[in-house]
Amino acid sequence: MNEATSTKSLGKGAKRVLPFEGVVLVLQGGGALGAYQAGAFQAIHEANIEVTWLCGTSIGAINAALITGNPPEQRVERLREFWEAVTKPPLRFPNFPWLSLLPGGRDEHARYWTNRMSAFATLFQGAPDFFSPRPFPPVNSAAESPDLVSYYDTSPLKETLARLVSFDLINRQPKRFTVLATNVRTGEPVYFDNIKQTITAAHVIASASLPPGFPPTEIDGEYYWDGGVVSNSPMQFVIDNRRRYTALVFQVDLWDANGEVPLDIPSANLRAMEIHSASRINISLEQYKKMQQFRHALCKFLDQLPERCQDDPDVQFLSEEAHVKVATIVQLKYQAKKYETAGKTFEFSRRAMEEHWQAGYDDTKAALGEPHVLELPDVSESARIFDVHSGWVK
Repeated sequence: MNEATSTKSLGKGAKRVLPFEGVVLVLQGGGALGAYQAGAFQAIHEANIEVTWLCGTSIGAINAALITGNPPEQRVERLREFWEAVTKPPLRFPNFPWLSLLPGGRDEHARYWTNRMSAFATLFQGAPDFFSPRPFPPVNSAAESPDLVSYYDTSPLKETLARLVSFDLINRQPKRFTVLATNVRTGEPVYFDNIKQTITAAHVIASASLPPGFPPTEIDGEYYWDGGVVSNSPMQFVIDNRRRYTALVFQVDLWDANGEVPLDIPSANLRAMEIHSASRINISLEQYKKMQQFRHALCKFLDQLPERCQDDPDVQFLSEEAHVKVATIVQLKYQAKKYETAGKTFEFSRRAMEEHWQAGYDDTKAALGEPHVLELPDVSESARIFDVHSGWVK
């Protein structure tokens, strides 16, 4: 058993005391790459850091439900159970294992073809306990209802969530839980939050209902698609809702905006997907840093006003808005391998899952090894952002 597959219970050690008022885990969408997030959480769990708010989109919403919907000592175990279930070899034999056994089969060229055929296997067969192909998807004719408009049926995911997640626990504990979906009719982003409503499996599945692969999910008469249709990360929602308290934010991304210039059409499609999925996060962080700097400057300005002005309603309003609560944002980005194909989000092989899990674990351990990550930033910094692969971002 490798290091990332062993677990340590929070119950075996005292909770780590941090100078922050809250710890947030933000989980992006990305299909099969989501095992990276599971490995990241395991490292956080082993560091005895208690997350107080989980916010996810798509596969990030599923991982968030598996974490929040279980007691601390079972969270990594349930993540492991889910990821091993959805990466079971189809028909009980491995996905094209023979390529890696051929001479030179361990090089990137062989891995490229292994991954590509594994993704094709998922496209045709689905993923166990997750989704299964529809015999006759409504391609050239209208379906009887919106929940049939997809290539795959997600009923297996509903059964898996019922087995592995306690929604009573999600709804009754103080830990905040938020998932992002898209209203199909209005096109608006919708955040389902356990402090505002009772969360069910339907809310999690709605956040993971990416068209046209998966059908929209009906909730209270409205149909919802994957939150990634609007934004592949709920980071902006976290930024807008956490300025009242100091926070340590782990932003676990499955796509990196940095990459190589493609030389073929499949690679071009993949590169465009990477940029699209990562760009909103970078924009959100830039806006956040500027807003924090503005609040800090405004606070200094208001402190210099004469005392007679302090009771003015406009000054009081500005003082409230200028109140600076610092945050440290730890960016954990999955770094794609050269042999991964445009279908990597469908590459549900056990080998790929283990690699993604280990990468998330290793990156998070490296980030937690940086002493400044767990320290409260000075108010003059407003926001401290750390990218494990490139260092501090000013």
